[in-house]
Amino acid sequence: MKQNIFLAIRLTLVCLLFFSGIYTLLILGIAQFSPNRGKGEILTFNNKKYYANIGQKFAEDRYFWSRPSAVEYNAAGAAGSNKGPTNPDYLKTVQERIDHFVKHNPEVQKSQIPSDLVTASGSGLDPNISVQAANVQVKRIARIRNINENKIQDLIISNTEKPFLGLFGTQKINVLKLNIALDNLK
Repeated sequence: MKQNIFLAIRLTLVCLLFFSGIYTLLILGIAQFSPNRGKGEILTFNNKKYYANIGQKFAEDRYFWSRPSAVEYNAAGAAGSNKGPTNPDYLKTVQERIDHFVKHNPEVQKSQIPSDLVTASGSGLDPNISVQAANVQVKRIARIRNINENKIQDLIISNTEKPFLGLFGTQKINVLKLNIALDNLK
């Protein structure tokens, strides 16, 4: 028994040293070769700094709306709602989001609303929406900003990020980048 205890203590110390020291320094070293040295993508607009990899709240009708957040876009408390798809509170919340969207986008049928506009992501901080989610918002934004819909469609196309290596993931659009491009549109 004494032999097993010493082996367990030794293994614990080796794992502690490796995972809290060596592994951490290895990941930090790799991050130094990434853009912005692992601090994420920082965008400056109107003399304010924004992190492009953290979801931002856009709720005004003149902007593309972000994906809903279960944590009100608080990066310190990233989390999902932890409510299952049959939970009555969750279903009520989703229905309220659908009703709100239809109220502000009367030309869109409920069946045309992509799920990412009415459901929060697992982290509650997803900075991206699907191409479909951007497309269903075009008419509202064009009407409010008095801009041709084709110009807004061109913005969507130019801000669409393709899947990694053309294989992994889906097409997506960073809402912050898209809304900055929309504000820069003349």
